[in-house]
Amino acid sequence: MKKQRVLTGITTTGTPHLGNYVGAIRPAIEASQDADNQSFYFLADYHALIKCQDPEQVHQSTLEIAATWLALGLNTDNVVFYRQSDIVEIPELTWLLTCQTAKGLMNRAHAYKAAVDANRDDGQDSDFGINMGLYSYPILMAADILMFNANKVPVGKDQIQHIEMARDIAARFNHHYGEHFALPEAVVDEHVSVLQGLDGRKMSKSYGNTIPLFLPEKKLKKHINKIKTNLLEPGEPKDADTSTVFQVWQAFATKEQTAEMRQAFADGIAWGEAKKQLFELINGQVGEARERYEALLANPAQIEVELEKGAEKARAYSAPFLTKLREAVGIRKIG
Repeated sequence: MKKQRVLTGITTTGTPHLGNYVGAIRPAIEASQDADNQSFYFLADYHALIKCQDPEQVHQSTLEIAATWLALGLNTDNVVFYRQSDIVEIPELTWLLTCQTAKGLMNRAHAYKAAVDANRDDGQDSDFGINMGLYSYPILMAADILMFNANKVPVGKDQIQHIEMARDIAARFNHHYGEHFALPEAVVDEHVSVLQGLDGRKMSKSYGNTIPLFLPEKKLKKHINKIKTNLLEPGEPKDADTSTVFQVWQAFATKEQTAEMRQAFADGIAWGEAKKQLFELINGQVGEARERYEALLANPAQIEVELEKGAEKARAYSAPFLTKLREAVGIRKIG
């Protein structure tokens, strides 16, 4: 049976937080152990340039995210772990796909439409402040996926449209030039947690409400103590299902621990005690990985070796495939 190719990209625009870990990193590392899968994981540094023009931030984020995956146990012998910008064939494939992509398809992209709507609401020109990176990044995303003919792409619900666009672009290319691309499928795990942040909204860098994954112990405890709660006193029953503290607990706890904490909420556990236990639970799970993470940050050359090894493995696929695609569109030697 042919292995399924699974591909996941991580945009390098910030420091990994608990939400990234629970929603993407942990399930991806678990999936990489599946012998039926051939897993590709990449640092999407080209995508980062769409929203971030601070070169030091992009560079630092690349370092921190690579260190995070390695510290959490990603076995780079079993997967292809690479930096997007190291695969020189991806920008070229992006152009080949751009020439087969209908402008109307890009007009319907959610991110572009949201930016246009925001401009109109503010009384601005529809395209004010919108660069071509934002407009056409679904094509770059399609190139990321189609370069390796990924069969499955784990995404959140907000990214399903981009996988559908990649399918449309691939089908159009195949119709015009022959069958070259597999049509990818979006994989949405309904059981993967979307963590709430310090203020109760979705944990997100854009909201400034994150809890960085590898904070030192004292800072981790301080952040957890900042989680917004209501004014119920110790001894008063608390609703676990509306509590950010409980929701984060549930993402890290076993079924038995979750049941015990739910009962503690019903019994009126004090918020301070609940947060103390939450800190101990998370710290116990990330402590060893934090030490590995800090050691990797202190030795970035070790990370670079892993990324270069991954790039070599990735280009073993991408280089011959792009040669084939160039020939398909008519870009080849004369005579």
